[in-house]
Amino acid sequence: MELRIAGTVNDSIVDGPGIRFTIFTQGCPHNCKGCHNPQTHDFNGGEVVDTAELLEKAKGNPLLDGVTFSGGEPFCQAEALAELGEQLKTLGLNIITYTGYTFEHLYEHRAENGWGRLLGVTDYLIDGPFILEQKDWEIKFRGSSNQRYIDCKASMEQGRAVECEP
Repeated sequence: MELRIAGTVNDSIVDGPGIRFTIFTQGCPHNCKGCHNPQTHDFNGGEVVDTAELLEKAKGNPLLDGVTFSGGEPFCQAEALAELGEQLKTLGLNIITYTGYTFEHLYEHRAENGWGRLLGVTDYLIDGPFILEQKDWEIKFRGSSNQRYIDCKASMEQGRAVECEP
């Protein structure tokens, strides 16, 4: 399956706990003021890669704790990421997904666009748009204080956002 990405980072320690392989998806509808990755907004930018190539990169790093789907907006390519996430889970890797949507919005529309499937492979969800006026350097793995670190499995089971500590 193909995925449009802005790039990847090997051995990231800023995109979730542990050592992570981070995939930056290309294309974002949110256009948050002060976005850390504005180059990922254009849906026609970046490059198209096969998810098998990304899986091989992850397999090639025995030190990884997990994989992070960032962006851009990962839920704009939910089906491809869900398929990749299912394969990554068989390697024992955890999945963190960043999104400008709220968990509540994604959960409400989980039957659409593969959103439920991507939520299903996501261990931890960092949700909400980046809000420049709420920028906070003190919170782990988030840019603004409105964003939440969510236990996605517990949230899906309970039908509500269950926050946790990274």
